[in-house]
Amino acid sequence: MAKENSFDIVSKVDFSEVTNAVTMAMKEIKTRYDFKGSISSITIEKEDLVLVSDDEYKLDQLKDVLIGKLIKRDVPIKNLDYGKLEGASGGTVRQRAKLIQGIDKEQAKKINTIIKNSGLKVKSQIQDDQIRVTGKNRDDLQGIISAIRGAELSIDVQFLNYR
Repeated sequence: MAKENSFDIVSKVDFSEVTNAVTMAMKEIKTRYDFKGSISSITIEKEDLVLVSDDEYKLDQLKDVLIGKLIKRDVPIKNLDYGKLEGASGGTVRQRAKLIQGIDKEQAKKINTIIKNSGLKVKSQIQDDQIRVTGKNRDDLQGIISAIRGAELSIDVQFLNYR
């Protein structure tokens, strides 16, 4: 009997890299001329990033600096879910960015649809916040990986435990 091959589809964010990116972004903000005298900060609260700045324009610049640092650290920026802009104390504005961990049911259904529409002989099953794909032929599994990479998903996915 042929051996089954498998891999897992997950969506994870490395929090140590996020912490490093936030530290580097804050270091850059303290030295930039356009932020001189500004009340701008990025803090981490559990699984949220909290961005605070003087006004909406400075907040957008703060986001640009943060995104640049996250990209350099290979943190997927698709996994940031920005909340609404809210007023904070002292006339400042605040925005929360939630770091999405795992694949929710809606995204899992979308990925399963991509797998089924590929026409390859593989099986997929949703396991909590990840998807396990199994098949006899490794080429079919490679085809699934390339199909999912080519799809427009709202989250970034990684492929682990390829055996």
